[in-house]
Amino acid sequence: MALLLGCVADDFTGATDLASMLVRNGMTCVQVIGVPTGPLPEADAVVIALKSRTAPVAQAVAESVAAAEALLAAGAKQLFFKYCSTFDSTDDGNIGPVADALLKRLGAGFAIACPAFPANGRSIYQGHLFVGSRLLNESGMENHPLTPMKDADLVRVLSRQTDGGVGLVPFAVVEQGAAAIRQAMTKLAEGGRRYAIVDAVSDAHLHAIGEACASHALVTGGSGVAMGLPGNFRRAGLLPERSDAAALPKAEGLCAVVAGSCSRATLGQIGLARDHVPVLELDALATPDAQALARQALDWVEGRLAADRPVVIAASAPPEKVAALQQKLGRDAAGTLVEEALAAVAKGLVARGVKRLVVAGGETSGAVVQRLGVTSLRIGAEIDPGVPWTFAEPVGIHLALKSGNFGARDFFLKAFTHG
Repeated sequence: MALLLGCVADDFTGATDLASMLVRNGMTCVQVIGVPTGPLPEADAVVIALKSRTAPVAQAVAESVAAAEALLAAGAKQLFFKYCSTFDSTDDGNIGPVADALLKRLGAGFAIACPAFPANGRSIYQGHLFVGSRLLNESGMENHPLTPMKDADLVRVLSRQTDGGVGLVPFAVVEQGAAAIRQAMTKLAEGGRRYAIVDAVSDAHLHAIGEACASHALVTGGSGVAMGLPGNFRRAGLLPERSDAAALPKAEGLCAVVAGSCSRATLGQIGLARDHVPVLELDALATPDAQALARQALDWVEGRLAADRPVVIAASAPPEKVAALQQKLGRDAAGTLVEEALAAVAKGLVARGVKRLVVAGGETSGAVVQRLGVTSLRIGAEIDPGVPWTFAEPVGIHLALKSGNFGARDFFLKAFTHG
C-alpha cells in the first residue's frame, strides 16, 4: 500500500480529527505519536501527531520538519499541515513559522490556510473566522489560557506570524467552484502572496477547495478542508474505493472519561454528565500537586468503574478559576500540573482495567497518550464530527481523543454506545 498523503498535526486531538476525516472519505489512516524513529505503518495516509501547538517556535519548527522528512522518505505525494479549526496560535506562531519551514523544505512558494469546519460550527467569510454565529474573538476563544484569540481576521492573524504575504480567496470566488478557486490562487501566488486564507461556509466549499489544491505540495488548515483531498487521489487512479477503512476491533470493557479542556463545549458536556454518571471535579487551585490530585481521583474511582456507564474525572474549570491558577503558579506550570495529574489518572485507570477511554482536550490528550506509551492509533468510526474511536497500539485499548471544542453536549454519554 503506497503512502499518498503525509500529515503533520500540531496536537493529538487535531491529528485524530484529521485522520477521522480521511477515513470517512475512504482512506485507510494511521496516527503515529511523535516523530517516528522507524518505518511508518502501511496506510493510504499517515498522520504524525506532535505536541507542538504551544511549544517554543524553534522546537515546533524542528519537530514539524523532522516529521515531514519521515513522511517524504516514505513516499508521501502531498503534505498536509493540520492545526486547530479555531486557528489557535499567538502573534509569534506557531502556524506561520511551521508553514514557512515546510514550504521551504518542499521548495514550494504558496499554500492555502483554511481552518473552516462547518459541521462543527467553524466557517470563514471575508477572511473572518466564525464559531457558530459569533466571531472567533467573541466565542470564548479570547479567554483561552494558552492561545487567546482576540482577532477574527485570519489575514491579519497569519500576517503577524510570517514575513510572506497573505491574501484572500473570498466567498464569491469559492462559490464558483474549483476552477475559479485555482485561478484566484494562481493570481495571488503570481502577485507575491505566500498564503491564501480561503472562505468556506459549507462542505461543498471544502470539497471544491480540496480539488483546487490537487497539485499543491503543501496544504494547511483544519481537518475540514482535508475532505476534498482523497478525491484527488481517486481521480488520479491512485486510491481504490474502500468500504472497510474504519474497521477496528470490537470495543468493550470498563469505560471512563478524563477531561482537562476548559472550553465551553467541554464544560457543558461535564455539566450534563453530572446528572447521569459519577463525576469527580478535581480542584487544582486547592491542591496544586499533580500526584496528590491523581491519588484523589484514583481513590475516588474505586468501586465506581463499570462497563455500562462511564465515570468522568475532570480538571476543567471556568476562565476565572483558570486565571487564578495561572496567577498562582504561572501559565506554563499551571498547564503542566493539570496535564501531569490527568496523565497519571489515565495510567491508573488503564491499570485498573479500563478498556475504553475518552480524553477531552488537546494538551491533556498529548500527555495521556505519552504516559500510556501509545505509539500509533488505528482510526475508526466517528462518534461526533471530528472525534472517532481509535485503537491504541501497543496498549490495546480504545481511545477517543476529543478536541475541547468538539462534540455534542451528550458526548460523554453517547460515546460508549458507539463502536
